[in-house]
Amino acid sequence: MDELLRMVLSYLRSMWSYRWAGLIVAWVIGLVGAVVVMKLPDKYEASAKIYVDTQSLLRPLMSGLAIQPNIDQQINMLSRTLITRPNVEKLIRMSDMDIDVKTKKERDELIDTLIKDLKLSSSGRDNLYNVTYSNQRPEKAQKVVQSLVTLFVESGLGGKRQDADTARKFIEEQIKSYEAKLLEAENRVKEFRLKNLDRPGGNDYFGSLSAAQGQLKEAQLALSEATNSRDALRRQIVGEEPTLAFDFGATGQSSGEPGTPGPNTSDLDQRIASMKNDVEALLQRYTDAHPDVATLRSRISKAEAERAEKVEQFNTALAEQAKKAKSSGAQPAVNPLASMSNNPVYQQLKVALAESEAQVASLTARVAEYSSRVGKMKDSARLVPELEAEFAQLNRDYDIQKDNYNQLVSRRESASISEEMDASGVAEFRLIEPPRVTPNAVWPNRLVLLPAVLGGAFAVAIAICFLLSQLRPVFHDGRDLAEATGVPVLGSVSMLLSDDFKRVERRRQFTFLGGVGSLVASYVALLAFVALAVRGA
Repeated sequence: MDELLRMVLSYLRSMWSYRWAGLIVAWVIGLVGAVVVMKLPDKYEASAKIYVDTQSLLRPLMSGLAIQPNIDQQINMLSRTLITRPNVEKLIRMSDMDIDVKTKKERDELIDTLIKDLKLSSSGRDNLYNVTYSNQRPEKAQKVVQSLVTLFVESGLGGKRQDADTARKFIEEQIKSYEAKLLEAENRVKEFRLKNLDRPGGNDYFGSLSAAQGQLKEAQLALSEATNSRDALRRQIVGEEPTLAFDFGATGQSSGEPGTPGPNTSDLDQRIASMKNDVEALLQRYTDAHPDVATLRSRISKAEAERAEKVEQFNTALAEQAKKAKSSGAQPAVNPLASMSNNPVYQQLKVALAESEAQVASLTARVAEYSSRVGKMKDSARLVPELEAEFAQLNRDYDIQKDNYNQLVSRRESASISEEMDASGVAEFRLIEPPRVTPNAVWPNRLVLLPAVLGGAFAVAIAICFLLSQLRPVFHDGRDLAEATGVPVLGSVSMLLSDDFKRVERRRQFTFLGGVGSLVASYVALLAFVALAVRGA
């Protein structure tokens, strides 16, 4: 510790020898610094506060109906990208700062200066933004801040409108494109259906084939039952006589009931009536072109022709008998056919057999039709899987394009609602504090700069003294000399100062201290003047 103190005292004694040089340097730096600080131009700061309210009641009400972007993120991004070269150029035109600009270089310098001086800062999560700008002219600073506030609000609203217009235009183009694709897909499906309209089984081939086979089996079973019933009736008819004989007298009447002359057409009449009933029943399920209906009508025509033939034969026989009786002058004979009477059991069996024959014919035609259908469907079995795969592909493409089209239309409506929401003010810009200029200059702060300049002057003076003492070292102690030369010091000679020399030395010290004090006093007076000027402003 003693060694350190001795070293420090040695340095101070060496620096003291060059105190006048340090004083001169301190005065020069102090005077120059004071002049520079006092000559610095004053800058006035204009500021404004903007609040962006993004908590609108419309947002929860329109949830699910409208597209709701992240308004907070958009405003945050807008605040970060607002101070850019294009916006600053617009700001210069709005605030008339380019009046004195003559060349492109000056304009570029003005833009760079504004980008550096303009400040838009956020206070955190409250969406409160501070706009500040400093200029030598207070009215210009206020005008620039006002222009920046206007640009901030317009950029927020205009950006949203531009995004909405761009999104709407894109969606409209996509909807038109998908309308064309959807129409093309519908035409392909229509052409496929028209082209394969006559394919048996339709689009659901295996289901239609299974249904046709089931109908064929049912028809075959019904035909088998009808055939067995018909064969049984035929066997019963073989054991019955068609007519019963009666003995007529001279009057032409039997011993029992009186005989009624006339043709035997009761069985034909019953058959015709039964077949007509069957035709009416079939017409309730099928059309006139159905094979069963056509077969029954053909049988009815044949039965009616047979009946007409029997009546004609009867009438011819009567006419011949009457002619013979007239020529001989005898009593007309009794109708020979009237001597026989129809067997009712035989007639019932004949009617049942006719009905069974008609049913067998109908079922035969039906079995043939179903067999033809099944055969055609089996012949087309190789084409059906390919057609079904093609039709499934067409339907899949159509469904996908239809879903995309419906989604685009839905999103277009959502975009329209979102645009109306933006126009209604989802994000509201509020000017909390209008642009205002500080009454005092915010820069330079002379009350801080002047003491700093004074302290810097003294620091430089001390450094000069230390540097000179190191350039021209002086030994003030025998120990320093011995350490520096490596030679032991045997002794030292003291210098005795006279009174006149001491008085001169004290006068020089007072002068040095007076120079230091004068510099400090000058700065104190200058600080007091600046403080009074700031308070007076």
